[in-house]
Amino acid sequence: MTFDELYQRAKSVIRPRRLSEDADAGGVGAALLTESGAVYTGVCIDTACSMGFCAEHAAAAAMVTAGENWVVKMVAVNWDGNVLPPCGRCREFISQLHPDNFNAEVMVSAEKVVTLRELLPYDWRVAAAIGKK
Repeated sequence: MTFDELYQRAKSVIRPRRLSEDADAGGVGAALLTESGAVYTGVCIDTACSMGFCAEHAAAAAMVTAGENWVVKMVAVNWDGNVLPPCGRCREFISQLHPDNFNAEVMVSAEKVVTLRELLPYDWRVAAAIGKK
């Protein structure tokens, strides 16, 4: 699957809406392509007290619910169609789901794709392993 196709899948789930006085959802959509070839999508949920979560988290939760955890490609898109790089929390979260997720290709802008490892250059696991020597 190309990034253009993955981008379209992420964009297709965007439907900004008010859930309640304290929560909005659907302003960002994400799509994750797994090693099996399946695509999982999710949207962000924004709450007044910051207990919501990103679209990448929602897509990863759907992936794990379906029994998978190995991400090959991922992209997030906002309501204007702009590609968004994953936040630090999403980067770390997805890196912990499968060791090969460090090699996942992440679209960070319309013109740029990098690996998750490139987005996490100073991994705490490496530092912890060095400290044990």
